Amino acid sequence: MTKADIVENIFEKVGFSKKDVTDVVELVFESIKKSLEQGENVKISGFGNFMARQKRARRGRNPQTGNDLTITARRVLTFKASQILKDSVNK
Repeated sequence: MTKADIVENIFEKVGFSKKDVTDVVELVFESIKKSLEQGENVKISGFGNFMARQKRARRGRNPQTGNDLTITARRVLTFKASQILKDSVNK
């Protein structure tokens, strides 16, 4: 499912103009993105939690050459689905 599919589904169910629906969907995703950039967790009740975690630097290996290298520290995004979403998917 793409962002355009989400806009289309909401447009069909709510009846607002497509431009208004697109603006709202963009604002929702922008709000989530800004919160994660600031290091905040995003909890959507009944759906799940988005979290930005800090990973430390570690040693790794280039699989093509076999040379050792250092993988730099970075932030990674994780998503943990709520039990309601898990139950819905597993029906």
